[in-house]
Formats: sequence, structure tokens, C-alpha cells
Amino acid sequence: MRRTFRQLASVKPARYLEAGTPTGLTGLRTHISPRSTLLYLYSSTLEKIQAAPAHSLYRQSVEAVTKHRMALVEAVVPPGHAEWAERTRATLAAHPEQFKLVSSETVDGAAAIRVERDGRAFVVRHVPKPKDERVTEWDGEIDEGAELEGTRSLEEKADLKLLSERSELIGEEGVKWEAEPQLTADQVEELENKIGAGLIEEVVEVAEGELRLVDTMLQAKVWETLEEQPAEGQWVYFERKP
Repeated sequence: MRRTFRQLASVKPARYLEAGTPTGLTGLRTHISPRSTLLYLYSSTLEKIQAAPAHSLYRQSVEAVTKHRMALVEAVVPPGHAEWAERTRATLAAHPEQFKLVSSETVDGAAAIRVERDGRAFVVRHVPKPKDERVTEWDGEIDEGAELEGTRSLEEKADLKLLSERSELIGEEGVKWEAEPQLTADQVEELENKIGAGLIEEVVEVAEGELRLVDTMLQAKVWETLEEQPAEGQWVYFERKP
């Protein structure tokens, strides 16, 4: 059941949730694009879990839950989605150089990158986090203070001349990517009720945690036999006997 506080504070007159507004849970804000985010996370999980053996109970459980939730998310389509998808396909076809396919999520600077996850293509917006100079490790460079005023040396004058003659490197004009249409407030509530795991923002956080957990479980190889077998009766708990 959606919290009354969120209904009153976050819903626009057109019945759309406003991104960044309070959800009623401390520290949790309304997500800007929960549907596409969940599809990307679920696809990434399904792709990554392929590294585990097919007979692994962990893999079977993760795949079952993830595919079930992905089907629920896919079934809820925002208004205007078909027209948006048509426009975005045209943009990708017209500007392939702007959306190069990459397999790594390590990207320098702000960019819109195209990645494939579990046979699906996604355009992911990468915005680097701002650096806090207060916690940045010192690189050893000495601060020589502000730039000196007055007459320049011959070397400085030569550098300034080169700088003034240098022209800007103007590349191809950037392409503006159109975000996926938003789900209506009623659609979000419908999806929350079907998943049954709290607010849609909580579902996103759980999906992020599940994706990170896959790496840990693969590293631990949880499907293998224990190196040290448990003692007899170790996992037998107290029970009432006749």
C-alpha cells in the first residue's frame, strides 16, 4: 500500500510521480526511471549468473525470481512507449558513432553508452560523481599560489602566443537522448502490488544488491562441495521427540 505522505507530496496533477521528491522512507527519493533501471539490472543479473553451473541451486533460484520480476516489469508499459521506441531506434540508426557498443561500464566523463545485457541493448547515461577536494588524496604537486602579475618572460610570452593562436577542436554535434516515458502513478502502484516488495525504489535497491551479490557468490563457488564436511548432527536442531 502506497504511503499517504508520498501520495500527497509526490503526485503531480497529471498523476505522475515527481522524481526526487520524498517517498515517505528516510533517505529514499522517488526514482526518475524505475522501469528501465529494473530491466537493465535484471538483464545484467541474468547475464552474469550464466557463469554459475546450470545445476547450481543458487543459479536456478536467482534466474527464477529475476525472470518472474522482469516479466512483471515488462508487462507495465508507460503511455507513449511505442512511439518513443520508434524514435529512439531512428536516433540510434542515424548516429551510430554516438552510441558505440561497449562491454565495460568503465567510462571516463559524462556519456551515453550503448551496452548489451542478456541479449538486450540499453543506452546507459553515465554521469561521473563530483569529486570532493577535501577527501582527495594529495598527488604531490606543490601549490605555487595564484598566477603572477606583471611583465612576462620570453618563454611565457611564447606560450601565450601559441595559446591565442590555438583553435578549438569542434567534434560532431552531440545527440540529445530522449528519456523513456514515465510510468503513471497508478502504474507504479500496480507494479508495486504485483511484486509485493515495498515501494518501487526499494525494489530497485534490492535489484542492485542482488547484482552485486552475484560476484561474491561466483567467487565463493557456492555450488561446490564443502572442503570440511559438517559433523554428524551438526545441522539437526532441537525438536520435540515422541
